[in-house]
Amino acid sequence: MSASLTDDRAESLRMIRDSAAAVVPADGDLGRVRRLRFTMPGFDPSVWAEMGELGWIGLRLPEDAGGIGLGMSEACALYEELGRALVPEPLLAGALSARLLAAVGEAEWLPLLLAGKKLVLTAWQEAPDTLDAPGNPDAPRCFLPMAAGADAFLLPLRQDGGLALYLLETGSAALETLQTQDGGHYGTLRPGIPAGRPLGGEAAGALALALDEAALGTAAYLLGVMERAFAMTLDYLRARHQFGKPLGSFQALQHRAADLKIQLALTRASVEDAAAKLDDGVAGGARQAVVSRAKARTAEAALRVTREAVQMHGAIGYTDEYDVGLYLRKAMVLANQFGSAAFHRASFMRHQTAAGD
Repeated sequence: MSASLTDDRAESLRMIRDSAAAVVPADGDLGRVRRLRFTMPGFDPSVWAEMGELGWIGLRLPEDAGGIGLGMSEACALYEELGRALVPEPLLAGALSARLLAAVGEAEWLPLLLAGKKLVLTAWQEAPDTLDAPGNPDAPRCFLPMAAGADAFLLPLRQDGGLALYLLETGSAALETLQTQDGGHYGTLRPGIPAGRPLGGEAAGALALALDEAALGTAAYLLGVMERAFAMTLDYLRARHQFGKPLGSFQALQHRAADLKIQLALTRASVEDAAAKLDDGVAGGARQAVVSRAKARTAEAALRVTREAVQMHGAIGYTDEYDVGLYLRKAMVLANQFGSAAFHRASFMRHQTAAGD
């Protein structure tokens, strides 16, 4: 992080990183992740409950809403650590729903979600590669992560010129699931509006902020993914010998590793800068610009780093039994979540141009 951080802020970031040890094995073992792949619901409800007990689901909410009031820098530090371990629990999606429930003052489901006793997912997305929520009442809502484990869904709907929220409990709408490359799944919800309960309030502003935070959080998670894949690759290059020399001594591989290290450094700088600006209160188009800059860079860099990591491991990297391939699979799934690199490049240019005008 920036050298300008106060000692208290640096300590806060260190403590939130250390707290990840509650669900991240110290030895980097991915046995739990492997056991959950291609199962339903694809995550461990007991770990989800533990995340609630640790305050992670409401990490960004103020204390008067039941959260712990930490900044986006702390949230990104946590997501990065979870990305290193490929943690499958849908923390980003749960945090998004928590912000919306808090915004409309929902008193029944918010405490259950924050405690990790329930999972509430927000069914906002009607088309691929967008951060817009049209709120059409009859449109299927897609790309819901780990939807099979949800207890309820939030449905944003356009009403009277604003964005209202409806809550649909599981079973009141048709849900279809499709497996993803990393062993998880996405759900498509076909809502039945009469079965939903209106929550009232105006949710447009809260949803815009929640989506920006989710996009940046995804970037931070991907940063952890690429950092761990790169570290595994360096370890392999040091340990593996060919022609009596470690692979890491070959100049061509050193050059490739140096290029990836540069990608990691640039990505970290972009993510951390965006998080710091959100903590400073940047809003509107300026907020969207810094988030889009970070997400665009991370989406491309994560795919590049993880692909190169697999290639630099040689044949073993392509086997499913070897862990480095799991990082590539995760990057392939998350690179487009909450907006692809192409989407965010266009968003950055649009909002930067508007700010310049």
